[in-house]
Amino acid sequence: MRFSAITGIACALLLLTASALHGQSPAPHLQKFSSAVQSTVVDSADHADSPLAQATPSQPDDQRPAAARGGDPNSLTNGPHDWVHRWLRKVDEARSEQPHYAAPLITTHPLLVQQFRFDTYNQSARNGVATDVYGAGKGLEIIPNTRMEVQVGIPSYFFRHAPNIPDGFGDVSIFLKFRVASAPEGRGGYFLGFFLGGSFPSAQSPNGQGHTVWSPMLAAAKRWKFFDWQTNLGGTLPQSGTPLLGRQIVFNNTFQFNVARKLWPEVENNTTFYVDGPHSGNYQNFITPGLIVGPFPLAERLRFMFGGGEQIATSQFYTYNHRWIWTIRFPF
Repeated sequence: MRFSAITGIACALLLLTASALHGQSPAPHLQKFSSAVQSTVVDSADHADSPLAQATPSQPDDQRPAAARGGDPNSLTNGPHDWVHRWLRKVDEARSEQPHYAAPLITTHPLLVQQFRFDTYNQSARNGVATDVYGAGKGLEIIPNTRMEVQVGIPSYFFRHAPNIPDGFGDVSIFLKFRVASAPEGRGGYFLGFFLGGSFPSAQSPNGQGHTVWSPMLAAAKRWKFFDWQTNLGGTLPQSGTPLLGRQIVFNNTFQFNVARKLWPEVENNTTFYVDGPHSGNYQNFITPGLIVGPFPLAERLRFMFGGGEQIATSQFYTYNHRWIWTIRFPF
């Protein structure tokens, strides 16, 4: 119950933030520029509009450039030239320079994203112990400039269905994205970037790893009309404690369609190769069918998306199986 309350409070704060910023009058000397980059968030997990890119016939109305839809002269991005409005215009510019599609359930989204995200897992280990994971390391994702994203993860909470295994919060984490090259639909519809994640020991075993772990990653994506492919290749590299934690190579691929504007069915293939540690020489592979729904408008920039799916082990070796995944997102 307390995690539902935490989620509700976070959502309320986002709504209050959007309400507090609403209703600013446009500065006359910025009105022309602002109408071109006004935000209409569609998701990308934020799949926001490409305000500077030409709309395509296949784009739904809420994915078309704001300028093509007339725009609201009282929009936040038409407001005064203070730091909030300058920042939001940078967010819109970043979104206009990349393609637009929904963030997958497991595969790290190879786009710059601005949203609040909360995921929940339910999975069974090989020993049969079921575990609920609240938060799953997701949290607040912010675009500070046109080439970077910063994600501050909420420590996951592990609720284990076993009396002899303690519940508790996991480690603190942070994730950074850097966009190397990208183009919106109509100009290539691709993305290439370098990402770096880090988790830092802040929790007790078995919920925390006890060591700092770095996760460098190369990410790419390509869109063709109603279909997109998202991929990343990365590593899990402990700063210490390698004999205990091991090193892993992670390779994820997502194949996603856009149906009826608001539906994003997908199939993911998630593979982990164990290089060192207790599972050295093994690999595990999952097929993850899923569906993302949205976005739906809530307040001026604020949108809502949700989805779910299941990770199913297809390899002989696996550390867990039948992981049910539920996600809610609030792009803004």
